[in-house]
Amino acid sequence: MKNDCRHWAGIFLLFFMGSCLQLNAQEDAPVVLPTESKYKDPVTKTWFNTYGNIRISKRLFWVAQTHFRLEETEDTQFVGQMAQIYNRHAIGYIYSKKFNASLGGVLRLNFNTDESSTDRNLVPEWRIWHQYQFAMPLSSVMVYHRLRIEHRWTQGFEENSAYIFRNRWRYMFRLKVPLNSHKLKPKTWYVSPEAELIMQSGKAVVASPMEDLRLTTTLGYIVTPRLTFAAGLMYSQGQSLDNGGVYKQNWTMRFHMYFSPDFRRVKNKLPEIHLND
Repeated sequence: MKNDCRHWAGIFLLFFMGSCLQLNAQEDAPVVLPTESKYKDPVTKTWFNTYGNIRISKRLFWVAQTHFRLEETEDTQFVGQMAQIYNRHAIGYIYSKKFNASLGGVLRLNFNTDESSTDRNLVPEWRIWHQYQFAMPLSSVMVYHRLRIEHRWTQGFEENSAYIFRNRWRYMFRLKVPLNSHKLKPKTWYVSPEAELIMQSGKAVVASPMEDLRLTTTLGYIVTPRLTFAAGLMYSQGQSLDNGGVYKQNWTMRFHMYFSPDFRRVKNKLPEIHLND
């Protein structure tokens, strides 16, 4: 009982510390209040993502993720050109087979995809993030609930533009359904529908709290307990930051590799943990 109390106290402390991070931020540009709603034409994107969960002790694991994201432009349509490179890292804590939490940082490199722009071609974006994931088996299906909170500092491509601070509040619901087996095991194909709602808040957010709504279907193949490949298509829409009445739309092809090495001795390993996101 005492150990359980200590585990939950640590998790709530992690949540409280992350949620209380606040900074006074300057607005980078005047915000336009919407008078009507309209949708931009859809933009196509291509994402190549790697997700690493590396066990470092009985309860701790290292989250190591790298994403390469391309976006179409007038000269490079469909697949497009490099738009962002993510480096997302964290230390995760395994409370049980059905729950884990993580806390870490992100460095995102934003590339200017406006080919007519004379501003800078590259600016960094910084984030602190914490995540709480629940995995619940339902017959042969795995059900995931993920709450991720991000504190982000962003900057425009204009020279000497000020950083603005925003919070992102993300909830994802996801299923993993095996197709050629009764459970998720090696040599199993699975389909994974998911929906994620991303809200935002901060001084720069006046009339555009819904940053993104993402609807995705993914087909995956489990090679070994430590290696999985997947690919899917995502439709997303969300409000523009400078005018909440303007909604952007994206069609995104996503390609994933999940790896989870564990170099500890066999006798020190816990049973299989549902970590993949």
